Amino acid sequence: MASTDTTADQDGTGTGKDGASAPGGRSTAASVTKEGKASAPAAGGRAEKAPDLHDLAGVEAGLDALDSVQTSRTPLRETLLRKVLPPVIAVALVLVVWQVLVWAEVTDSYKLPAPSEVWDEVVTAWERGVLLEYIWTSVSRGLLGFLFALAIGTPLGLLVARVKFVRAAIGPILSGLQSLPSVAWVPPAVIWLGLNDQMMFAVILLGAVPSIANGLVSGVDQVPPLFLRAGRTLGATGLRHTWHIVMPAALPGYLAGLKQGWAFSWRSLMAAEIIASSPELGVGLGQLLENGRNASSMSMVFLAIIMILVVGIAIDLLIFSPLERWVLRSRGLLVKS
Repeated sequence: MASTDTTADQDGTGTGKDGASAPGGRSTAASVTKEGKASAPAAGGRAEKAPDLHDLAGVEAGLDALDSVQTSRTPLRETLLRKVLPPVIAVALVLVVWQVLVWAEVTDSYKLPAPSEVWDEVVTAWERGVLLEYIWTSVSRGLLGFLFALAIGTPLGLLVARVKFVRAAIGPILSGLQSLPSVAWVPPAVIWLGLNDQMMFAVILLGAVPSIANGLVSGVDQVPPLFLRAGRTLGATGLRHTWHIVMPAALPGYLAGLKQGWAFSWRSLMAAEIIASSPELGVGLGQLLENGRNASSMSMVFLAIIMILVVGIAIDLLIFSPLERWVLRSRGLLVKS
């Protein structure tokens, strides 16, 4: 490895063999590292020190540790303790408080039945073979109506989000419809369509479509403009731009709108089944609730309420919670376990 000799003058100026000079007698020639690569001199004429290989290895190891994701499965015992035990304890506490109130006779027995009486009602409905029929009648209507609302609310939300004139025209109307109680649509739906399933679906649509559309609008509004410009630069325009850029970026807000849309669908259906009753419609959970009120059977009323809650929780756990976890994992916000 060659070096350049410098001679210091009295004024502090060094001159090398090649005629180059540097202040303070320092050479401006590039220094050569151990690997044979020359490193450029730093500002002020000082040659930069080559990075140590051990330091680079430590940096790379740190970056790998940041990128690493825990992929080991959570033990079954830990899963039971974290996810199953808390709701079981909560339900047990509710039952204990309920039974204590019955023992304390805080009200008449026909107003507050004991948990055992409600359980007897469940057993009776199961033995008669009508319990699953009650549940399926309502669930099938609710899910089918929600799918119709999804097919209408999604393109409507995209139209409102992407077209300024449409947003100015019907955006406030959608917000107003979302705040309108769904039970208000039952009387006009009965008058327009009669006592049939079409009336039920109309009430569900009027309750769920505004929530789905507004959720998608909110999601699109939160998409960074850089994503949209990058998509256009890469050639994604028209429907391709909407499908590959806008919808994936707006997915969190859209999913929140779907959850709210299902909640409105279920509530709208219950309101319609309570108000509108007909032998042609069958007996759903809402109609079961109304039958319990007419018969002054609080055990039947509590049975209907509990079944409505169970269906709502089951739909959230089986459909929307997995979707939320998938979205979070795809964005690196949830560690796989």
